[in-house]
Formats: sequence, structure tokens, C-alpha cells
Amino acid sequence: MKTIRILAIASVAMGLTACATPYPIGSIMTNVSLPVQVTSNDGMASKVGEASCKSYLAMISTGDCSIEAAKKNGGITKVHHADWHANNLLGIIGNYKLMVYGE
Repeated sequence: MKTIRILAIASVAMGLTACATPYPIGSIMTNVSLPVQVTSNDGMASKVGEASCKSYLAMISTGDCSIEAAKKNGGITKVHHADWHANNLLGIIGNYKLMVYGE
């Protein structure tokens, strides 16, 4: 009985800890938008390019979320800034998108 109690307490303690990440991750749901890159390029960003990728069961990932892919999709040659959006529910299906703004 004491062993079961110790294992239960250890399981709860491990579930409440988290790894340090550069962005906020929810263990049940993640739906965040974050800045990725800012450059010293002046002016207004007249174009937007997007790149996306997916994750299934936190085991398989597909797609190209690179800045180069987003630049190509938006016809951008000069990047002003980029934003990143993550949407994930229980690690089952994750949708990730990178938006690049520029000229």
C-alpha cells in the first residue's frame, strides 16, 4: 500500500513538471502566436507568405515551416518580420504556421 502511494505521488509530481522551452506549451492544449524574427529593414511590409506543417500523435511530422518556404509562397525577397502560430490538442494533431512579412 505504501509503494502504491509513493508511485502515485511520484506520478503526479512528474506530471506537474515541465521542460524549459522557448515558447509556452500547454500539456492539454496549445494555441499561441509568437514573434520569430525582426529585422532592421524599414518600410511597410506589403506581402505576406505562409508556410505550414503538421504533427500527428507527437510522433510524425510533415511539412515545411521554414522562412525560405514562406518567402517563396509570398513572393518575398526582403523580410521585415516573421510570426509563428502553434495549435495543438493533447499532442494528437498539431498545426503549425509561419507567417513572413516583407517586400
